[in-house]
Amino acid sequence: MPILIPGFHATVQCIPAGKEMVKEVWIARGRKGKRAALVQELAQVHRIPVAYKTRAELERALPGISHQGFAVVAADFRYCDLQDLAPRARERHEEPVILVADHITDEGNLASIIRTSAFFGVKGIVIPKDRSATVSPLVLKRAVGCHLYLSISRVVNLPRALDFLDANGYWIIGAAGEAPKSIYEYDWAGPIALVVGNEEKGLGQEVRRRCHDLVRIPPCGKVESLNVGVATGVILAAIAKAKGLRPR
Repeated sequence: MPILIPGFHATVQCIPAGKEMVKEVWIARGRKGKRAALVQELAQVHRIPVAYKTRAELERALPGISHQGFAVVAADFRYCDLQDLAPRARERHEEPVILVADHITDEGNLASIIRTSAFFGVKGIVIPKDRSATVSPLVLKRAVGCHLYLSISRVVNLPRALDFLDANGYWIIGAAGEAPKSIYEYDWAGPIALVVGNEEKGLGQEVRRRCHDLVRIPPCGKVESLNVGVATGVILAAIAKAKGLRPR
């Protein structure tokens, strides 16, 4: 079933994903101005059809949601196979980063991780099938279309998935508050699988055993910990800086 992603900024963000990922762009009928012109231009460049909807039609499709007169109809979300994701990421990028979420249960945190990962060019996200938030319609809406720019794999056994990433040349790095090594001093060279842990328990024992190394975010103030979504962004920013990744 196609996914409706509402809002002007989300629409502008989604369109460059292309017509395979974005099936149609919706604009409120009679909507004019710079925003409408920009959306129309982007849709034309990427050859995505535009449909002009009445306010009533938009309200029926997106009840109670602030859409600003814009929405995209995105392709149905599908998980990818880890056996395809890991080697494909290495083929397309010499030093890819894959994010592994160890039983993140809060949908808001998962959405934040998807959005942050897409921002920093992460090639894929791995989540476990059980005891974890899934890529639900609510997560997709909160991620405002960022799932279109990376692959997400759902696996039955997370430790086994880490073994597979290890066998495919990824260095497994776990984020843990008690780790002795700082993210700012770490050598992030090579393909990386960054593992972030559960909101309360952190990294699971079996997952921790698979990590080649553990790193932490050293606090600069009196607060000792960060929300997992925020912490993921901080670590990915440090990796991007260390790898010398340039803005596109």
